[in-house]
Amino acid sequence: MNTMKKTETAAETTRTAGMRRVLIKGSGDLASGIALRLYRAGFQILMTEIAVPTTVRRTVAFSPAVYLGRMQVEDVTGVLCDSVDMAEKEIGNGNIAVMVDEHADCIREFQPDVLVDAILAKRNLGTHMTDAPFVIGVGPGFTAGEDCHCVVETKRGHYLGRCIWSGSAIPNTGIPGLIGGYGLERLIKAPADGTFRGCVEIGAEVKAGDIVGYVDETPVKVQIDGVVRGLLHEGVNVTTGMKSGDVDPRCEVKHCFTVSDKASAIGGGVLEAILNHQYQPYAHMPVAMVLLAAGDSRRFGDGDNKLLTMVGDKPMYRHVADEVNMVTPDCFAKKIVVSQYDEILQDLKQDGFEAVKNTESILGISHSIHLALEQIPEHYAVCFSVCDQPWLTGETIKGLVSAFRKNRKGIACVTWQEQDGNPVLFAPEYRNELLKLTGDVGGKRILLVHLEDVIRCPANNSRELADVDEKSQLCYNQERLS
Repeated sequence: MNTMKKTETAAETTRTAGMRRVLIKGSGDLASGIALRLYRAGFQILMTEIAVPTTVRRTVAFSPAVYLGRMQVEDVTGVLCDSVDMAEKEIGNGNIAVMVDEHADCIREFQPDVLVDAILAKRNLGTHMTDAPFVIGVGPGFTAGEDCHCVVETKRGHYLGRCIWSGSAIPNTGIPGLIGGYGLERLIKAPADGTFRGCVEIGAEVKAGDIVGYVDETPVKVQIDGVVRGLLHEGVNVTTGMKSGDVDPRCEVKHCFTVSDKASAIGGGVLEAILNHQYQPYAHMPVAMVLLAAGDSRRFGDGDNKLLTMVGDKPMYRHVADEVNMVTPDCFAKKIVVSQYDEILQDLKQDGFEAVKNTESILGISHSIHLALEQIPEHYAVCFSVCDQPWLTGETIKGLVSAFRKNRKGIACVTWQEQDGNPVLFAPEYRNELLKLTGDVGGKRILLVHLEDVIRCPANNSRELADVDEKSQLCYNQERLS
């Protein structure tokens, strides 16, 4: 029996520890399906809700706890709590906590590892990527990489429950998915403005034209035969056309009291996203590539600018830039060049790079790093590459990013026979250390401090790691340039 076990670095342990506390905005039927999936996987759940819930499928939602005090969905109980302290106690008792907190202000005290916005408002009502270490947006209205880390698809069909790591869910069409061959006809809508009260129970069998409730004195009728699967709670104020219930034409009464296939699929997508983030935290992380081209070429000789020196058929700086542009577009979410030389900035700007001028190169490479970081979102990983490394290949650059995304180590570098070189890629947790660098000191110093957190990507040959400081190096290697 193999008893060997991989020893995690301190940084890896920090990244993968926890991820157990989840705050879910909303406690309707789909949010509750998510909560059940996560609860059964061992997560601790706090759900927030508005003071007067408008949940239709009340028998499979935790939102009725707002007016009942507690609500059981399948075999799990949700308990209304009036404080985070009480929520912590109920979570400790093995329950799901529910709080009336429209704007989820409790997030500051609860400090979840994961925030799931499952309000399903079809638009973002105030969720930000910085609200928690990992943020998931459920359905339309969110964009992965902008206001959340991942979006989970809610539209019935082929993509239901899929995790979207870049971009948005399918836009809301306003047309419900087909169940038993019916779409819009399934819905029970308010015929007028007023206060709703139902006159049948969820699970009741009905025929087309039957009255299932009233808005004030106006009767609410169903359009098709089936079973009442959902109906608003009595006393909810409605507006004309507002969804007030739905009918299931399949006539399976037990479906009214168990979480739907849709809710389970969405819950599975949320669970997948959390576990992916926990065990492969960088798998979908956006990476910014930064080309450092601000050096003064002091050792190159004769006052020449080595970056503009021809190597083969093009200037030295173009070699790395062209190799970066050759890798697949999904490698880099941003490409930046930092230089004191207008010729380089103008040329690479036309080639898809953001140009950042360094007017104080005397401050050293650390200043270029700081200038670049000012242009990069805090949740991005950053790859730094120098431009005096003309034999570096796009294959090695792509391999570096791939190695980083497949591992849990926070630093990745190109290496050759135990010699670490450039480029070097840093996870967001190293941003503050990069910002503290001073003088002519680059990211290598951070790498040396955190050797246990480094994944190494082998180059194809030793020449890829060669950076040119003197003309003699260039003459020797140019003869070998393929």
